[in-house]
Amino acid sequence: MGKIDHKKAREFGTLELLAKQVVEGFITGLHKSPFHGFSVEFAEHRLYNKGESTRHIDWKLYARSDKLFVKKYEEETNLRCQVVIDTSSSMYFPSNEELNKLSFSIDAAAALIYMMRKQRDAVGLSLFDDDFKFHSKAKSSVANQRFLFTELEKYLFNYETSKKSATELIDSLHHVAERTHRRSLVIIFSDLLGISDLDKLYGALKHLKHNKHEVVIFHVLHDDYEKKLSYENRPYTFIDMESGEQVKLNPTQIKEKYNSLVVKNNLELKNKCGHYHIDYVAANIEQGFQQVLLQYLIKRQKMI
Repeated sequence: MGKIDHKKAREFGTLELLAKQVVEGFITGLHKSPFHGFSVEFAEHRLYNKGESTRHIDWKLYARSDKLFVKKYEEETNLRCQVVIDTSSSMYFPSNEELNKLSFSIDAAAALIYMMRKQRDAVGLSLFDDDFKFHSKAKSSVANQRFLFTELEKYLFNYETSKKSATELIDSLHHVAERTHRRSLVIIFSDLLGISDLDKLYGALKHLKHNKHEVVIFHVLHDDYEKKLSYENRPYTFIDMESGEQVKLNPTQIKEKYNSLVVKNNLELKNKCGHYHIDYVAANIEQGFQQVLLQYLIKRQKMI
């Protein structure tokens, strides 16, 4: 799909319009790709099953098609999904660019919500930083979609340098597991920074799996800056956006060792998630939203 002009979209449109643009562009590209067989048609009806009530049959459609179809209502949903987004300070990196990790996650989540609504899937939203900020139960109504978009828009471009918030992913995932009772697809957007005890993270993920949820983690990073350390050969002052701690160094002097540590840590995360049957997806914010939407469709096909 083509590149989205985020700045223009922010100035002249809403999150809903941007989500529509992303999804329509993605579907157009999908039909031209080897993945065109995925079910992305947005049905408003389903075939009538013999023996059920006839009160919801669409008789106008029957007159045109000579087939019995039942109108689908809001409570009829194929899938329940809970979208979980890390809104901690580090997610506003890079703070001086048009698209940061949080705005990428919000735009991707909005596109998912828009697509789920069109497919009659129910979706809820959970937001956290150093505290569990917001939680809504999964619903499939248009009103719910607009409510979630309004909530997400509150978190766009409101980073305050004076206010630091850490990533409390572990407790938040336990909260999600306790509040999401019916079997759901749980989609997590986080940069996974500030997690010192990986065993506790895996414990929280196991809590979700224990409750029969399917889990996809989008590990959101700016690859050039955070994985490859692609900076000019000169000294920099790096500031931790969550703690305010500063360190002065020339990144080229530690680049090789840093790269090897990043690869090692990400491989450990991927392997551990695989062990618990959790989908781990490295999401580079420079590569657009196709990686997110395609992964969702793959997971949805397996669950339905």
